Amino acid sequence: MSKRNTLRKKLLATGVAATGLMGMASAAHAQSSVTLYGIVDASMLYTSHTMNMATGQNAGHQFSFTDSGMTGSSFGMRGAEDLGGGLRAVFTLESGISVANGAFNNSNGNMFGRQAWVGIDSPYGSMKAGLQYSPFFLSLYDTDPRGMSYFGSGLVSYVNNVYVTGLFNSNSLTYTSPEIAGIQAAGMIALGGSAGDFQAGRQYSASLRYHLGGLTLTGALYNGNSGGSAATTPIPSTVEFVGRTLGATYRFENSLTISASYALYKVAGSFDNSVYSGGFSYFVTPYLDVNAGVWYTRDGNDGANHSLMTSGGVQFFLSKRTTIYGQVGYVNNHGRMDTGLSINNALYEVNGSTVGASLGIRHMF
Repeated sequence: MSKRNTLRKKLLATGVAATGLMGMASAAHAQSSVTLYGIVDASMLYTSHTMNMATGQNAGHQFSFTDSGMTGSSFGMRGAEDLGGGLRAVFTLESGISVANGAFNNSNGNMFGRQAWVGIDSPYGSMKAGLQYSPFFLSLYDTDPRGMSYFGSGLVSYVNNVYVTGLFNSNSLTYTSPEIAGIQAAGMIALGGSAGDFQAGRQYSASLRYHLGGLTLTGALYNGNSGGSAATTPIPSTVEFVGRTLGATYRFENSLTISASYALYKVAGSFDNSVYSGGFSYFVTPYLDVNAGVWYTRDGNDGANHSLMTSGGVQFFLSKRTTIYGQVGYVNNHGRMDTGLSINNALYEVNGSTVGASLGIRHMF
């Protein structure tokens, strides 16, 4: 705004008419936009077992109201300004919320703990600076058969292994290339923010995506160190781990999509988990989606630690914005594995078999 005011003063000094300035201001305003958006998602959750987080033992079955049964409840603002020559200034501010009690949730615990970035879009790619998702996570999202549902999906496996590290990356800079001959690349570096220690909290990630017709192939990596300023957020996002993933999806013309992927979560001083997954999503009608998936996790350090999670869901679209859904899931844990069924209220589960179900409604605006 200061540059615009300076320009106006100079134009006035040369005798430009006030009506001309008003026309210029109107044109500039017409090329900018700010959009308020959000998701409100609530469900009822049942699980046959529940882990007591203090003892690690079975606390019995549960039946509870659960925030974000399928998609994280959130609200945010996104904006863009046309700068000319194919350039656009863009930004996003997004906060996670809980419909259960109105508190912050589904983020790193801060006001805009999901996304808070500003950037430039151009024909040569996009650059963003601030709190944002990593290419590693976005690659996993691309190939998840259940769209990273908060119940029974690859997101549960992700958060169970490394919590929100790689989801909400503070102090990060990213570049995403345009798609050329079906190939698109992305890279990220997140600075730790600790004076005198560049490695503390430093995170980087990269991905490569190939798209041809209904086929999409993805590969990505993530390396992150502990410490840094992100370790002081209400929910720290600096678990030290190495991540790798390869995945593929194919979308048929009859509304069927099949997916398969491999992910590695090598956590410092802990598990070395390989996750193998596959599944499908099928729109029976434009208003009814049926989907299912299976995730097998094995600890490379100790084969006795392994788990099998499988789940399915049905979504019925009452409108473009409102969906009612039902989900069922089963998980079986062996050794020290503690895979759960739901991001909220059932992230960890006890040894043996657990079944669960979720019934909810989601509205997007």
